[in-house]
Amino acid sequence: MEPKTVRLSAKIAVVGVIFGTGFFCGSVTQRNADAQMEEVGQSLLKRAAGSGGLVGTVAQLGTTIADMEKQVNGLQKNLDVLKKVKGSLSGGSQ
Repeated sequence: MEPKTVRLSAKIAVVGVIFGTGFFCGSVTQRNADAQMEEVGQSLLKRAAGSGGLVGTVAQLGTTIADMEKQVNGLQKNLDVLKKVKGSLSGGSQ
């Protein structure tokens, strides 16, 4: 083999090893940001809601729907508790 080819092959191998090492280290230490996304989305939605115009109106609608969903979920939990209590009361009286 010619010395020029050997040098080029060595350079390619070194770049490949560096890339592989970086890729491996990056994938091992990668952290997910899922827990923060909800807070960021809510703050962006609130900022957009205050901006006015079509975007602000749509953002206000989105905020309202999200609040309504939280309320409905809370009511559903309360209904489930009431059904359990009713079931235990009717089952205990027989």
